[in-house]
Amino acid sequence: MGFRKDFLWGGATAANQCEGGYNEGGRGLANVDLAPVGEDRFAVIAGKKKMFEFDDEHFYPAKEAIDMYHHWKEDIALFAEMGFKTYRLSLAWSRIFPKGDEKEPNEEGLKFYEDIFKECKKFGIEPLVTITHFDCPMHLVEKYGAWRSREVVGFYENLCNVIFNRYKGLVKYWLTFNEINMILHAPFMGAGLYFEEGENEEQVKYQAAHHELVASAIATRIAHEVDPENQVGCMLAAGSYYPYTPKPDDVWAGRQEERQNYFFIDVQSRGEYPAYAVKEMERKGIEVKMEEGDEELLKAHTVDFISFSYYSSRVATTDPGLLEQTSGNIFASVKNPYLESSEWGWQIDPLGLRITMNDLYDRYQKPLFVVENGLGAIDTPDENGYVEDDYRIDYLAQHVQAMKDAVEQDGVDLLGYTTWGCIDLVSAGTGEMKKRYGFIYVDRDNEGNGTLKRSKKKSFDWYKKVIETNGEDLSN
Repeated sequence: MGFRKDFLWGGATAANQCEGGYNEGGRGLANVDLAPVGEDRFAVIAGKKKMFEFDDEHFYPAKEAIDMYHHWKEDIALFAEMGFKTYRLSLAWSRIFPKGDEKEPNEEGLKFYEDIFKECKKFGIEPLVTITHFDCPMHLVEKYGAWRSREVVGFYENLCNVIFNRYKGLVKYWLTFNEINMILHAPFMGAGLYFEEGENEEQVKYQAAHHELVASAIATRIAHEVDPENQVGCMLAAGSYYPYTPKPDDVWAGRQEERQNYFFIDVQSRGEYPAYAVKEMERKGIEVKMEEGDEELLKAHTVDFISFSYYSSRVATTDPGLLEQTSGNIFASVKNPYLESSEWGWQIDPLGLRITMNDLYDRYQKPLFVVENGLGAIDTPDENGYVEDDYRIDYLAQHVQAMKDAVEQDGVDLLGYTTWGCIDLVSAGTGEMKKRYGFIYVDRDNEGNGTLKRSKKKSFDWYKKVIETNGEDLSN
């Protein structure tokens, strides 16, 4: 039994968290560049604090990140050494269309990604490409209000036409929007949404979400038209909710929390707005403006597979005021007394991954792809940059075993697994470098100091062995 023979083992990154080179190669400024490290970060990414340009008081880690812009050949060689079958990466929209609304793309940006894809192919690594991993060109934010504007759908369509044609034969696995439900939780980072005082934020978020859902359907249509071999997935920040008690009110609270996130995937996978969401919007007075043909488009162009991130399960209750909350996560929830926590307060629940996989597979009956999973931790390297990260190996081994159980015992159809931050990169939640996920250590600190030297951690050889044995040998 075990994992399929062609199981896609690999790792995942995002352009804005690793690439750097924010002003090189003709690239334009993007929303994700403007998220500072420090106490103002959450207000900025939540669209509550206006930061449309750099200032001297803050440090912006995405400007240089780990400088993969200049180190990508070295990094891909290391991924190949681990035996990666796939590498999940994202495109920086403003590298291809610096402003976002140009008619013609930036050739230097297109060539940059083409070279990366060809390098991956050289090593037998299948690129898994996220079209939009939170990126939105700042010109689109300032001129159009980002995804609140219907016009942005057309600019995204233009991007898709260009990339699907340019990279035909080089890329066949695509994700339309990373963690599309993050538009509700970190709307400026997730979709470039900044709110003016007195604005109806829920109305704006759901109208913008509709535009992204339409754009996702358009992308899926174009991908299939350009190359029938293309496989297109949606992407959810996942993690099933447990009721805090058997009290029916707590069970119902968990159901409602899950629906808020499933809403997006229901549309992308089933092709229509679910009845519960329509009723919820009616109750809240949210009126999503649809154009003629939107419903038909959503119905006709559903995704081929469901991809998702999983870091922890969550807990729901109707009485959160009395209970301790988890810390350090955009998705804070009630603390589960039965689980251990990471250094950032994320609760560790391998069985929760199996539960989440079953929930998603039962709901959609489409192949799944775990495209983010990992442990953010403080690593202490020796003088050679080597890290004995047994805690990471233990975390990943337990989660791989949970995936295996879901496949072997529950019959879940799983395409692959890409661990988050296969090389150390900037944390999306906190902007920190010291919150490390990688198999590869990068000499860089929270303030941007360091040589950027890459070095292998203990987990590097462990993951290499996991891939070689197709997940059979998980021993440390």
